[in-house]
Amino acid sequence: MRDYHPRPPSLVLSHFSLDRQHPNADRVRLAAANGFDSIGLFVGNYATLEGFAPGGLRELLDEHGIRLAEIEVIPGLGRDGVGGERAGEMEEIAFRMADEFGCRYLQVIGPADMPVAEAGAAFGALCDRAADHGLVTGLEFLPFTDIVTVHDARAVVEAAGRPNGGICVDIWHHERGANDLAAIATLPGELITGVQLNDGTRVPEDPDYYTDCLRNRRPLGDGEFDVDGFLSALETAGCAVPWSLEVCSASGWADAEAHVAAIGESVRRFVA
Repeated sequence: MRDYHPRPPSLVLSHFSLDRQHPNADRVRLAAANGFDSIGLFVGNYATLEGFAPGGLRELLDEHGIRLAEIEVIPGLGRDGVGGERAGEMEEIAFRMADEFGCRYLQVIGPADMPVAEAGAAFGALCDRAADHGLVTGLEFLPFTDIVTVHDARAVVEAAGRPNGGICVDIWHHERGANDLAAIATLPGELITGVQLNDGTRVPEDPDYYTDCLRNRRPLGDGEFDVDGFLSALETAGCAVPWSLEVCSASGWADAEAHVAAIGESVRRFVA
């Protein structure tokens, strides 16, 4: 029997639930039509909107009552980490987005490629820059980087020790990685700054991890993940941040209308 969980403070339609270059007018429309409060955007997408953003994008969001809340993604722990110059350029775009739209959240990934203390210093410096633009940051653990599990991410975040720095917990990388619910449940709630939800098969559908996670995610309840257990662990931890629905799917790219509708309906099946 499915458990029912409280509705989160906000629902975000992640950028990567649709094709990277899916038209933003349709992205915003679909979010509004299917119960989302906000959207996320990839910095690479925003960089292509010269002449339309910020003014045209702001009008589009206002028309549908949707916020731009989430920014993806700064690699290599930012400009002071191995992300270097490329990460620095992406930071500049992200901070422009935050200043224009009052975004809440900035996603960060590895690799770290350095000892924990040095990784913490790089991540902490990024957190300080992000704080100047009103952003909280979330370091996502990814089994295809050297920040593989929630334990690895927690070590870096705690070494950084910044009030706006935390961990992004994505159920896909939890299930396909350490699959340690106790580690999620015992996180201090304030360390969870980002949550990404989706579903999938327990056995990978594609042998390449990166390809599988970008093409074969499913709406909640349409796969074999322990979604109830994951949501319960978040509740135990005292997590109180928006849920970002990141359901990357080749079928979703082909039929965006049906895909976003299925994602929205799947959330309603899991909340009270």
